[in-house]
Amino acid sequence: MKIRPLYDRVVVRRKEEEATSAGGIVLPGSAKEKPNQGEIVAIGDGKILDNGDLRPLAVKVGDTVVFGQYAGSNTIEADGEELIIMGESEIFAVVD
Repeated sequence: MKIRPLYDRVVVRRKEEEATSAGGIVLPGSAKEKPNQGEIVAIGDGKILDNGDLRPLAVKVGDTVVFGQYAGSNTIEADGEELIIMGESEIFAVVD
């Protein structure tokens, strides 16, 4: 399935969850926190400003980004994986 978000939205594939804690304890699925990093798989055209101009997004496909734990409340299932749709403003940083 190919997906193209609109305007200033991005589609993010969340990074894999860690199965063990830093101390080596194996965590069950219910105890794991969802990671707050992911890879951008699709972006919209940009944000439409008040004067009608289109401002391109500051991120691009393939970027690894950091976002809030509760960011992107819209999730979809595509090709057997869970993807998150969020606004560009919900992204805190790009990891280099």
